[in-house]
Amino acid sequence: MQDSSLTLPSSIPILVVGAGQAGLSVGYHLVKQGLQPGRDFLVVDRGPTAGGAWQYRWPTLRFGDAHALADLPGMADAGVTFSGAPTQPPASDVVRERYATYEAHFGLDVHRPVNVEEVRTDGDSYVATYTAHGERHRINATVVIAAVGTWGAPRQPAQWRDSTFAGAQFTTPEYPGPDYFRGLNVAVVGAGASALGFLRELADVAKSLHWYTRHPVAFLDRDTFLREELGRKAVALQDQAAQAGRPLPSIVSTTGMPLTPPLRRLKERGHLTRTPMFTALVSDGTVQQDGTFQALDAVMWAMGFDAELALLEPLGISATRGVRVIDGHTPSVPGIFLAGYGPQASTISANRGARVIARDAVRYLSFHEWPPPRH
Repeated sequence: MQDSSLTLPSSIPILVVGAGQAGLSVGYHLVKQGLQPGRDFLVVDRGPTAGGAWQYRWPTLRFGDAHALADLPGMADAGVTFSGAPTQPPASDVVRERYATYEAHFGLDVHRPVNVEEVRTDGDSYVATYTAHGERHRINATVVIAAVGTWGAPRQPAQWRDSTFAGAQFTTPEYPGPDYFRGLNVAVVGAGASALGFLRELADVAKSLHWYTRHPVAFLDRDTFLREELGRKAVALQDQAAQAGRPLPSIVSTTGMPLTPPLRRLKERGHLTRTPMFTALVSDGTVQQDGTFQALDAVMWAMGFDAELALLEPLGISATRGVRVIDGHTPSVPGIFLAGYGPQASTISANRGARVIARDAVRYLSFHEWPPPRH
């Protein structure tokens, strides 16, 4: 870990923003391309420690309860894997320790905490404005690889965020832990892994627990082939949306959710009965589609995330409007790559996507052609 305010250069050929699974995978493949960290490329991250978004997960989320994580490329060479990792420690600790070992083994020299606020054009290159230790700086780069993930951009319908509801509202990154909800009437909104995790944690502490989703959720058995087929379908749909420049579709809506033993037990206890999305959020509860009222003290919004691309807004790139992305690069904005976006969002697909991005970034620097030549 570096003291960012003192050691960042004023310019670098390749700037990688984000050191989660996508950013570290890109860094690994850039090293394999023969590039040297600190001279040819720089990886920065706004988090205080290693682990990407996992460092912010709530302490009660155990590694054994989190969705499966595939290893980063070359992770076994660093002497760490997720296979066989202890299941009882907090997921944040398990991922942080392994990512830190990975960074050190491959000498990725991640600089943190560095918060890149915006990227603007500067002639034939880009200038990134960032804050480190309370001071603002600028760094020039020919290539910017945004591996920023989604954790900072949770979805929450604006009409209900700004409603008259007098109770507490939290998005997934704001989850305060189960003790906060003890004895309360709680709604969990969403159909993904986070929503189901909240249902599990709150089932024994909330006075009443209500699960709202926009669409019915398909629960799947543990058949590996079925889940792999659905996974490929989800990646294909994400890729189609990215190439067309449309906002990305929901993963769960296409893959369903595996009915793991903990979820099966939750279902048997009657806590996996979803209610169609309410029509109004009023001061003390919800108005449901059948016209009935449900009293609530708190709402947990777990409706997924958008890619956190606000730093690229000056370049006309927006996750909510949709951005055209092909093989990790933006055809309309030379030198800009989005690592981990759309079809690259899973850990497995992030590895292949990072390899392509690293290759194409080097080719763009070498040939100054956009899109990067494939010869």
